[in-house]
Amino acid sequence: MDMKYKKMEQEDFDFLRSVCPERVSVRGEIGEDYWHDELGGIRREPEALVKVLSTDEVSRIMRYAYENSIPVTPRGQGTGLVGASVALCGGILLDFCAMNRFLELDEVNMTLTLEPGVLLMDIGKYVEEHNLFYPPDPGEKTATIGGNVNTNAGGMRAVKYGITRDYVRGLEVVLPDGSVIELGGKIVKNSSGYDLKDLFVGSEGTLGVITKIILRLIPLPKHKISLLVPFPDLNSAISAVPEVIKTSSVPTAVEFMEREVILAAEEFLNRKFPDNSADAYLLLTFDGMSPEEVDLAFHAVAARCLELGALDVFLSDTDERNESLWAARGAFLEAIKASTTEMDECDVVVPRIHVAEFITFASSLQKKHGVRIRSFGHAGDGNLHIYILRDALDESAWKRKLSAVFDDLYGRAHELGGQVSGEHGIGFAKKPYLARSLAPEQIGLMRGIKRAFDPKNILNPGKVFEL
Repeated sequence: MDMKYKKMEQEDFDFLRSVCPERVSVRGEIGEDYWHDELGGIRREPEALVKVLSTDEVSRIMRYAYENSIPVTPRGQGTGLVGASVALCGGILLDFCAMNRFLELDEVNMTLTLEPGVLLMDIGKYVEEHNLFYPPDPGEKTATIGGNVNTNAGGMRAVKYGITRDYVRGLEVVLPDGSVIELGGKIVKNSSGYDLKDLFVGSEGTLGVITKIILRLIPLPKHKISLLVPFPDLNSAISAVPEVIKTSSVPTAVEFMEREVILAAEEFLNRKFPDNSADAYLLLTFDGMSPEEVDLAFHAVAARCLELGALDVFLSDTDERNESLWAARGAFLEAIKASTTEMDECDVVVPRIHVAEFITFASSLQKKHGVRIRSFGHAGDGNLHIYILRDALDESAWKRKLSAVFDDLYGRAHELGGQVSGEHGIGFAKKPYLARSLAPEQIGLMRGIKRAFDPKNILNPGKVFEL
């Protein structure tokens, strides 16, 4: 779809200022943090930055943008890794960070209604005070819930509890023409026509702008234990995962990590990991409502890991130890980033049975292409985070090698029955690989959905697939 967008003029800026007084910045005034996301490889300055505070403001801005063919890009904290929140076509960047209110905690229906700018790390604290629990646990705790919903983020507890989509009960959405619709609600069941709500979860801001979210909560597990299990090599660690999941109780999380990543995290945090002597590790968590339930689960898994070649099992059974251990795990991305000049990543997802094979393949690409590659991820659900590091490569060599590594990674994932992204989304950076991995009929259906919701292609244009 070829679209000619209006170049913004003074009259457009004046309108935005009439809607959001003192919360509008224009080109030349916009800080560079708003030009890119976390990885920074994709950069573009928007023509206007607007810090919105209400659904009404968003609706008025979208209506004006629609009538004047001005592109609009929604943005939270900018912690994404695929360029989804970068204003590729200029236009208006909507900053939702100040729409960060908790609107209602309904303890009877066990739902939380909130605005999209609320931070993930604040949701857990808020609901746990009421003995309730929001299970999705993406690694970036400073991300907004709006960003999590727009990418359908999964996180570390997905193996037991599922992903963000499983906890979105309702949405308020502003459509590209400024119309406001409400989808879903507090009800548990709904067989009333197409589930439009689920179309918006994971749509990366290309179909509508989410302005209110109703989340499903569950009772707070009272007891939690983590196990750090060293293995002599990565293959034995990953091969143990299916056996672990088949034991008496499903772990809350099953993460894998290599020694190089642990060493990088130790240096980054200036803090020692409980053990760094083995080549590979599994990090597991169990939770439940009683100590007996948790003890039974972890004893069975610990014994099975030792039978499968684990070198030891380190138990973390206090809140302080658990927090320290998982804080180190949460720092892996920043630690890898700090160890090189630039990096890019893929977060492929493959069937659990192929995790060990894929990680071994990814590691072999270091020698083939002459680059450093680091990996960690969610072994329990097959979502792997593979990071390619630039180090001292010049621009030309970096782009060439990065493209070759990605071709190999995504090609192998496709052969194994996997997909391009498990939780980070497609954005701009992964568009070519999505196009190769899906049948033309699937891409055609996606394009049809986009045209139905956004016929002028003004909402986050240039993302996910080509129109």
